[in-house]
Amino acid sequence: MGQLKITQHKGLVGAKQNQKDSMRTLGLRKIRQSVVRPDTPDVRGLVNVVHHLVTVEEVD
Repeated sequence: MGQLKITQHKGLVGAKQNQKDSMRTLGLRKIRQSVVRPDTPDVRGLVNVVHHLVTVEEVD
């Protein structure tokens, strides 16, 4: 399986609680912070919840 590089591009002010929880679970707290996570259905589901706040790139 590959890896996903997830970068937060927008803040969480005014976001719903489930979106804040998803960002925290992904390990993102600050704008322009990036994390690398395995490409699993669980991570894809979390990214789907906050797709408008992050960008996702596939890395090897």
